[in-house]
Amino acid sequence: MKAINWLTSLFSFLFLSTTLLSTAQSMPDEAITGSVKGVVLDGTLNEPIPYATVVINDSANQVVTGGITNDDGSFILEKIPEGNYTFKVQFIGYETYTKAITINRTNRDWNLGTLKIAAIASELDEVNIVAERTTIEQQIDRKVINVGKDLTTAGATASDIMNNIPSVSVDQQSGALTLRGNSNVRVMVDGKLSNIPAAQLLKQIPSTSIKKIELITNPSAKYNPEGMSGIINIVLHKNVNIGFNGDVNVGLSYEKHPKFNSGMNLNYRNGKFNLYANYSNNFSLNQNYGNIYRPNDGSRQLFNFLDDSKSHLLKTGLDFYLNDKNTLSFFTSQNWYAGSTTGDIGILYPSADRNQTQLFKSVNDNTSGQYNFDYKLAFDKEGHNIELEVDHNIYSGNEDADFKFTGASPIDNYMDFVDTERDRTTVNLDYVNPLAEDAKLEAGLQAILFNTDIDYASTGKSYNSQGVLVPTRSTQFEYSRNIYSAYLTYGKTFEKWSYQMGARLENVNVKADTNTVRAFTNDYIQVYPSAYLTYNPSEKNQYQVSYSRRVDRPGVGQVNPIRQWSTPLLTNYGNVDLEPQFTNSIELNYTHKLEKGSVTGGVFYRIIQDEINQAVFVDRFNLDKSVLTFDNFDNTSAYGFELSSNYKPFEWWSFNASFDIYNQTQKGISEVLDPSTSNPTADDILLVTREVDNTAYNVRMSNNFTVTQKFTLSAFGFYRGSNEGLQFKSKPMYFVNVGARYELWDGKGTFSLNYNDIFNTMRARFTATYPYEQIGQFNWESQTIFVGLNYRFGDSQYRAKRRKQRDANEKSGGGVF
Repeated sequence: MKAINWLTSLFSFLFLSTTLLSTAQSMPDEAITGSVKGVVLDGTLNEPIPYATVVINDSANQVVTGGITNDDGSFILEKIPEGNYTFKVQFIGYETYTKAITINRTNRDWNLGTLKIAAIASELDEVNIVAERTTIEQQIDRKVINVGKDLTTAGATASDIMNNIPSVSVDQQSGALTLRGNSNVRVMVDGKLSNIPAAQLLKQIPSTSIKKIELITNPSAKYNPEGMSGIINIVLHKNVNIGFNGDVNVGLSYEKHPKFNSGMNLNYRNGKFNLYANYSNNFSLNQNYGNIYRPNDGSRQLFNFLDDSKSHLLKTGLDFYLNDKNTLSFFTSQNWYAGSTTGDIGILYPSADRNQTQLFKSVNDNTSGQYNFDYKLAFDKEGHNIELEVDHNIYSGNEDADFKFTGASPIDNYMDFVDTERDRTTVNLDYVNPLAEDAKLEAGLQAILFNTDIDYASTGKSYNSQGVLVPTRSTQFEYSRNIYSAYLTYGKTFEKWSYQMGARLENVNVKADTNTVRAFTNDYIQVYPSAYLTYNPSEKNQYQVSYSRRVDRPGVGQVNPIRQWSTPLLTNYGNVDLEPQFTNSIELNYTHKLEKGSVTGGVFYRIIQDEINQAVFVDRFNLDKSVLTFDNFDNTSAYGFELSSNYKPFEWWSFNASFDIYNQTQKGISEVLDPSTSNPTADDILLVTREVDNTAYNVRMSNNFTVTQKFTLSAFGFYRGSNEGLQFKSKPMYFVNVGARYELWDGKGTFSLNYNDIFNTMRARFTATYPYEQIGQFNWESQTIFVGLNYRFGDSQYRAKRRKQRDANEKSGGGVF
């Protein structure tokens, strides 16, 4: 509801201020002599209310000037002509505060101090009020997508709706997430990282539980600097009403196999306690199939996979309000996942005696737990506080994979066993001090202690350095990374300008051991500066330029030397010697407020040092097989342009549209067989350093149609242009989804029906040249019908404490750590 309140208050203020902007500007300078300032708080919780509208009305009830409160609830109105006025504070769900003031020679500057406004219980049920349409707003360091009912109908889970978000894409086969075409992005939920792999996590979060999605593409020095393309923070609805409240939701998708998810959120708030519990699950069967053709030898690979996954996610927490200045919070989340993948890969040659098939079954079970403690101390001055947070994550997983071969395969049947244990502890100490009404200082310390142990055993055989098949060696890989950092930021606002500057100092210690032998160490100290400059020439226009330095530390999946997956013609390993890559990023954004919406445009440019990317080699013992790994390369660059808009041309029709185009130069290593040799051997392998200049674009448009007060329709279209990477060149892709929603039980329930990919056009088509010429296509269950039901219940008196959000991230490869 905060997002709806913010937008409604802002648009109300824009309407009021615009009507008399020319009048205010035409007044003579000598008549502008007064000012009014103060701080607006929730009358019950004594918490700041940001984005509340503050206005000055004259005796004819006409607006003279106005504004909105800052994040700490503070405001200041200046250049008020002499006269008698009515001062008002307005915010949806709160009673209007009014006060008569007089600006004259003896009373020119009014300090109203702390203004506590009371909530109107009947209007403040945050859980029950969900916007019909999704809106987009540009904040100082992030783009915020406020999720409406039109977007939640796009699918049952967070993974289903991500392709509807500007600049974001999800690979429907692997679940891999990219931001601005780059996979170096971290996913958080309510500002917290999880040990749950990102693809798995997104499928466990019901779409109806999402309040907003934040795209933090150029984070300030206050935030952990990991992740080149930035951070995606999923903010869930908080049932923050007094008394007992909750909601339940169920969803079912189907094309060839069923996909079911459900969830329940319960909350009880009374006096100094706020107790909550959230549970969600996901049970799904997903089929993927495809083929790859190699013209050089006429071979065709046929793939068929069936994924069966079951997951449960439980979160419970307690907020304890000791008094107005001290708050304690605890929560724990527990995850249980059981999944299996069965499939076969057939390889057909023109000569049938070379045909072979790989049958496999992989069983993957994992559990994870998160334990969080938070203590906040508020000082006498508004917005002046210090906060301590400790977050501990543990993860335990095991995978058993059974591989069987028929036909001309040179490999005997075998099994792989992988056990993974990892833990991460994060400690944050943050201090905020508003030095003045227009200036703020923030400082903090952070420690991140991360460890992972991976044990691998196999019943199979592998080639040794002499090309002889010997029993595969068991491997124990231990990897630790400890990060100690401190940050300082300072921000100031004056008239139409505001700026923020900061820097973060980090000391990093990395150790990697393979079979108890030290394989790699890396200790380094780095400084990460950031700067923002914002200019608001009018209420309808905002310009912003920002700079930050960031780092992409190799993920465990990229440094793990253990074989992670294998097909008859492709094997994947990590590179234990990988070093981090560093990025200097510059962005320029512009936002224009329209009478019925807004438009946001932006450009970005990145300089990337020691780029981490793929390296593809030819297997020396099977020249038809490739080995995929990672390496560091020379410096490169990336740049792009984004444009998004939300608009409501009529009362019955609103839409969101976005367009983004980006270019990135990628460098990588690949090997090819000498084409001049008819019967090549390992001596005929040539090393090729590839450089790909890739330009890609995406177009999205979401439409929402109001048929009646309770019945709405939606239509969403998406087009992704061709995309070239180091290994594959992807062809264009597009789809169209349609949906309907109907409100039930006096607005407490919502029934949703959606038909995805109505033209059945979603498929991944690609070509490749290195290391072999290839043409391929993969399909999945995209033409699904989704049915969902959500019901909300309980009291409707507002509201509990809002926990702060924090972010950190790591480079992709091996999930979220």
